[in-house]
Amino acid sequence: MLRLAFALALLALPAAASEKIADQYPGSLLYSKPVEFIPGVWSAIGATAAPTYENAGHNNNLSFIVTGEGVVVVNAGGAYGLAQALHEEIRAVTDEPVVAVFNENGQGHAALGNGYWAEQSVPIIAHVDAAREFENYGPQSLADMMRLNKERGEGTELVLPTETFEDEYIIELGDYRIEARHLGPAHSPGDIVIWLPKQSLVISGDMAFHERMLPIFENTNTADWLETWDNAFEPLGATYVIPGHGHPTNMAQVRKYTKGYLEYLRGQIREHIDAGGDLTDAYYVDQSPYTLLDTFDELATKNAGRVYEQMEWE
Repeated sequence: MLRLAFALALLALPAAASEKIADQYPGSLLYSKPVEFIPGVWSAIGATAAPTYENAGHNNNLSFIVTGEGVVVVNAGGAYGLAQALHEEIRAVTDEPVVAVFNENGQGHAALGNGYWAEQSVPIIAHVDAAREFENYGPQSLADMMRLNKERGEGTELVLPTETFEDEYIIELGDYRIEARHLGPAHSPGDIVIWLPKQSLVISGDMAFHERMLPIFENTNTADWLETWDNAFEPLGATYVIPGHGHPTNMAQVRKYTKGYLEYLRGQIREHIDAGGDLTDAYYVDQSPYTLLDTFDELATKNAGRVYEQMEWE
């Protein structure tokens, strides 16, 4: 009951991110110590800043579910050492073995820790597109991580997922039905969410953001992302959301800062295009309602330019 009260209290809080805090857990490579959000569901909340040496590249959420019959991990971690540090925290919580690891997408911070889990003989599961993305761009992700993390990245090697799926992958353990779902195009190729229907909780990965500004990549189609949101993500009706970045929250919060932001930015760019504006000026359309989000300075102009390039041909 105390944990549930704590979770409900968190849901009522405004966004309270930590972009300027170098490290919240000095005794570990993890940026923060895992916390139990609802019974059995834990998450080590990453920095809402860009990856740095100080945060060891832990700038996304590393979650795990203690089912009573084994532990399911969501995100392998962005380096061998981060995966190992997460496993140490799991062992401090339970004697149950880790039985599966999901990569929420093919980005480095979701999958560069695969090598550690492979050493533990744990199945590593991802969407087929995420596995392909990691195979294609993993070498660059590894090089970038090592340049940043230096000795903190030691031991990291490229290891691909051992199992892939296209639509859904279901694990039933104890009282938990764990549904890994590919809902459709969103932030990056092969994005998945982990849906716990009995707990009404979704570990959304990069489907949903709130404390930090979402990045729009060259291969991010914002119109498709909005369609996936409306047709597949919103209908989940989740009570609790653990996003890819930032603290656990609720649907209203991620709706405001993900769907709301995408719709707002597309609206600004549409007005700009209709007025005859070009790419040079598109970078500077008004995004002032979102200036308080972490990574705004790094991402706002890039996002605007990429949305212009998309919408110019819609």
